[in-house]
Amino acid sequence: MLLVSGVVSTATHEEPAVLWGARVHLRCLTPDDFSDWQAVRLRSHAWLTPWEPSRPAGSPDIIRNRSAFATRCRARERERQMGTGYGFGIFAGRRLCGEINLNGVQRGPFQSAYVGYWIDQDCAGNGYVPEALVVLARFAFEDLVLHRLQVAIVPRNRPSRRVVEKLGLRCEGTAERYLEINGVWEDHLRFAITAEEWTQRRDELLERWVIGPGRL
Repeated sequence: MLLVSGVVSTATHEEPAVLWGARVHLRCLTPDDFSDWQAVRLRSHAWLTPWEPSRPAGSPDIIRNRSAFATRCRARERERQMGTGYGFGIFAGRRLCGEINLNGVQRGPFQSAYVGYWIDQDCAGNGYVPEALVVLARFAFEDLVLHRLQVAIVPRNRPSRRVVEKLGLRCEGTAERYLEINGVWEDHLRFAITAEEWTQRRDELLERWVIGPGRL
């Protein structure tokens, strides 16, 4: 059970509830979110495209195709049901500001997942993504009982690096030609936090980004 900003969340492996922070909340996107999602993605196209994988040849343009977006939502739902991935929209009030995802959840001896995120250019600089990442980390470590989260970032993507730097995540070095980004195999800096580090820093991170001083 989660208690964030005075709201109880009964998130489970099969169906995560809404995860609440101080200013943002995370919830799974549905086909009904397409119009808002499309508007954000079109408005921030030039801001986001340099940092994302290119669209496979012949695949539908998910930004302009409502059916493709619905298919994506169904795929994310299947991932949640299987426990292999958890995708969330980042909302400030009713406004969709971006997305944050736990990808590639692995169990067994690994107990790890990869975190990816993006933010509307008009919402950048407000600290929404660091807050969302702390909320997601709490869900990952305390509800899913994962042992490790990793964030991989193209070194020159300064806005994305600022997120992990604000949270003080540990940098583990550079992975050369790690992911294909916008048609190029890019080096990535790998940042990580483990369950042991979360236990040590939990109160600090929650007080700064989610709950507020003196409310734990």
